[in-house]
Amino acid sequence: MSDLRVFGLRGIGDVSAGDDLASALLESVAGADERLVDDDIVVVTHKVVSKQEGRVVEILDEQAYRRLVEDESMDIIRRRGDLVIARTRHGFICANAAVDRSNVASGFAVLLPIDPDRSAHRIRNRLERATGASLGVIITDTFGRPWRRGLVDVAIGVSGVLAILDLVGTTDTHGNELQVTEVAVVDEVAAAADLVMGKATGIPAAVVRGLHVAGNGRATDLVRPAAEDLFR
Repeated sequence: MSDLRVFGLRGIGDVSAGDDLASALLESVAGADERLVDDDIVVVTHKVVSKQEGRVVEILDEQAYRRLVEDESMDIIRRRGDLVIARTRHGFICANAAVDRSNVASGFAVLLPIDPDRSAHRIRNRLERATGASLGVIITDTFGRPWRRGLVDVAIGVSGVLAILDLVGTTDTHGNELQVTEVAVVDEVAAAADLVMGKATGIPAAVVRGLHVAGNGRATDLVRPAAEDLFR
């Protein structure tokens, strides 16, 4: 890889349950005077996917919100005031089980897709059938990080892309054998795409072009097994 290009997809607008999200993505690509080509990775924020799948819930008050967080949590890892660090049914550890009240009408919350990897695969199939190109799709969410301030987008759904690049057994430029190096490729792509999508720009998707990381990865590949987790 010598060049990497990332461009946002504008004009998708608000998404409702049952909308044809794949067609909206293709229209946005065409509106940017572009077309999808082999190895393009389409990155989509989970908000629009969740809305399209009907994963929007009305919450009448703060008690209902807290109850919803509990319902979406498999385990509560930590509590501090109103903040809950939870493990979701997908295995993700995140704030408030990823129950989100931003970019949605007042009095409602958006939940994660039930199976984000399956959602990514469904979108990829539609895009590939329409374009004839071999593509990847990544669905993202914004997570905080232990030990570091600030938020970053990560992959929660993956299709057609290598999730982890395992460099164990290869050598560095000095000839040293790498013992533990695994690169979370899809998280790096998610973070790069967020630079053009932003948090309040109304751009819920982007295309990352120039990478050659096709594969059969899943976001669940990134979930560290509890036996390897030194912090729980």
